[in-house]
Amino acid sequence: MAARTVKRRHVSTRLGCKLLILFTVSIFCVVVLVAAALFSVNSNSISNKPPIRISRAAVFHGPPKIAFLFLVRRNIPLDFLWGAFFQNGDVSNFSIYVHSAPGFVLDESNSRSHFFYGRQLSNSIQVLWGESSMIQAERLLLSAALEDPANQRFVLLSDRCVPLYNFSHVYNYIMVSPRSFVDSFLDVKEGRYNPKMSPKIPREKWRKGSQWFTLVRNHAEVIVDDDVIFSVFKRYCKRRPPIDTRKGKLNLKLQKQHNCIPDEHYVQTLLALHGLEGELERRTVTFTLWNQSTTKTDNKGWHPMTFSYANADPRRIKEIKDINHVYYETEHRTEWCRTNSTFVPCFLFARKFSQGAAMRLLGDGIIDHFEVSALLGNTP
Repeated sequence: MAARTVKRRHVSTRLGCKLLILFTVSIFCVVVLVAAALFSVNSNSISNKPPIRISRAAVFHGPPKIAFLFLVRRNIPLDFLWGAFFQNGDVSNFSIYVHSAPGFVLDESNSRSHFFYGRQLSNSIQVLWGESSMIQAERLLLSAALEDPANQRFVLLSDRCVPLYNFSHVYNYIMVSPRSFVDSFLDVKEGRYNPKMSPKIPREKWRKGSQWFTLVRNHAEVIVDDDVIFSVFKRYCKRRPPIDTRKGKLNLKLQKQHNCIPDEHYVQTLLALHGLEGELERRTVTFTLWNQSTTKTDNKGWHPMTFSYANADPRRIKEIKDINHVYYETEHRTEWCRTNSTFVPCFLFARKFSQGAAMRLLGDGIIDHFEVSALLGNTP
């Protein structure tokens, strides 16, 4: 009887060991399967990520294009003139981008030129003059244009800009130069620089100039990729509050604040900080005629003159087109206008023009055929 009991215990022990081994193997298999499943999920997650966008430096086929970037309030009041300008060009040589009011759509109901239909940005923002929103809108235009690798030059234009020549002349003038055209000079007289910008923006790199630029591709990328300097501008470069008669003597204190207009400093200062001034023609190709006005609390104020039908006569336009140099007082520098080392007239565009003035330009044949052989060469 005792022997039979021992035998049963032995059998029971062996059975328990087998069950334990089986249970252990089962757990191990489950762990392996779970790990494999997790690996599979992770692998799928990696493979299902959105594809990486093609590099901005991607090789393109066909002719290089100029991206015309229109920064406007809503529609383009001089679209009829620009329509004639683009009609003279080859559609493979240009592209058009418009930053308008959020939600505004350019179509046949509000534009007289099909070149602008649907060319507005879908991610536009509300823009206020003298605010950082102005340079943010410029960055949005550049970002959209950089998506097309064929865009090799980028021209910023206002809603009241006009071309002074036909498309072929403008295209060759810009494309033959390996440089950007950026109005840029030392700002030493005005109190726009805020010392709180240092050390990210040292005073010696602070620049001023017209916002209307023409950029080569790598300079456009520098602007779009910037987060640091743009953030400094948003925080410290702000326009002085307007005069409020209800505040009395407080106005004098307010007028002592830094009166920083972001769009007159951002691009110039950013390119200087990147050591790129040697790659610039430090001038704009857009002419502006300034009127000076003064007030008790603003000793020097400048406002762009608007050309009317009467003062957009051929003689005045010829005077603008004959300008061949710009003098920068703060640097005692005379900028003789060149493109690809060839001396040329300074300006391709002008602002601000009324609709009547633009009609006169069109009637006078400003954008008809122009001799461009002096500028022709191997385009980059």
